[in-house]
Amino acid sequence: MALLAVAYILLFIIFALVAYAIMQIKLAGIEVKDFWSFIEANQILDKLYVFSKKYKTLTPQQKVIYLMEAEKVFTAFDKIPSIIWEDEFKKYDEVLKKYKEIKVERWMSNQ
Repeated sequence: MALLAVAYILLFIIFALVAYAIMQIKLAGIEVKDFWSFIEANQILDKLYVFSKKYKTLTPQQKVIYLMEAEKVFTAFDKIPSIIWEDEFKKYDEVLKKYKEIKVERWMSNQ
């Protein structure tokens, strides 16, 4: 019986913490869906940052994939206040530079 009571208390605490986190996200003026997209985009940003530092030349297929993934990151980051992701600004800036470089290169090749 005591074990069941402890399980209910732990379940209540977990539910309360999740509700509190959602409330804080809403109070910041962010939709929960947008915040979840931001978390996923942050993981993609880390991968793109490493990729942009590691590879100086990309194949056309890699460039297209890079552009698509970077656009997902930019869209998710635009929905979140910059004060939340200011720690990731260096990575964001490097990915943005590589994105612009690829876009210009593709534009020049189409001319």
